[in-house]
Amino acid sequence: MFDVQNLSYLAGRRPLLRDVSLQARPGELLAVVGANGAGKSTLLRLLSGDLAPSAGSVRFEGRELRAIPGPALARRRAVLTQQHSLTLAFSVQELVLMGRYPYFRGQPSAHDHRVVAQALQLVGLTPLAGRSYPTLSGGEQQRAQLARVLAQVWEAEAGFLLLDEPLTGLDLNHQHHTLDVARALVQHGFGVVAVLHDLNLAAQYADQLVLLRQGQVVAAGAPAAVLTPAHIRHAFAIEVELLPHPTLGSPLIVPVPRPAVAPGLWPTSNP
Repeated sequence: MFDVQNLSYLAGRRPLLRDVSLQARPGELLAVVGANGAGKSTLLRLLSGDLAPSAGSVRFEGRELRAIPGPALARRRAVLTQQHSLTLAFSVQELVLMGRYPYFRGQPSAHDHRVVAQALQLVGLTPLAGRSYPTLSGGEQQRAQLARVLAQVWEAEAGFLLLDEPLTGLDLNHQHHTLDVARALVQHGFGVVAVLHDLNLAAQYADQLVLLRQGQVVAAGAPAAVLTPAHIRHAFAIEVELLPHPTLGSPLIVPVPRPAVAPGLWPTSNP
């Protein structure tokens, strides 16, 4: 379990997170939502250990995160970041095998290769296993990276995945497939923390939500309690209506159309 208490982070003198507290548990999908610049990715980087808190604490399985040795932590939690800068011509299979690095020295075992094959099958990339990673589309690269982090924690008991905007570049089918994979992991005892932009997908798939605005928690809890018109107005500066989903029972969020931009605001050419 991740236990976050009174967490703050400063970039220079600018506060990016202020006094954030939350818990992320095995067997739950926790979605972090909010407008651009709300602090979502900063929070995930603090959970991953990539950043050190300016104040407050992050504990994982009862221990201060910074006190856990890197190799031990790598076997318990994996991180999918927003940016993937890999440009070398590794094959997809070789990329996913990187997720097994915490488990072997020198040469991977037959078991490592089996895990890679299973992870590729789970994300639907088995036919592309031999392709050069840089030649993939953006969505295919994102799915390959997901397979890599899955391979990293494949055997972990109550392991964790930290996913920063995992749906970037994915079409509608693969957005839902990725979240279906996350739900399947949750049902097997994993914990998942995912930064999501689509509030309707968050409402459908998440067990718990944390809604951020300007680095602070607006609301936290079950999706129906967090995704209210008042909370969304406060966090996103937009009016919405909530409808019951016709089959899932989750709230369906419909933005209220805004007035058209006044013609006088458009730039005009000189006569």
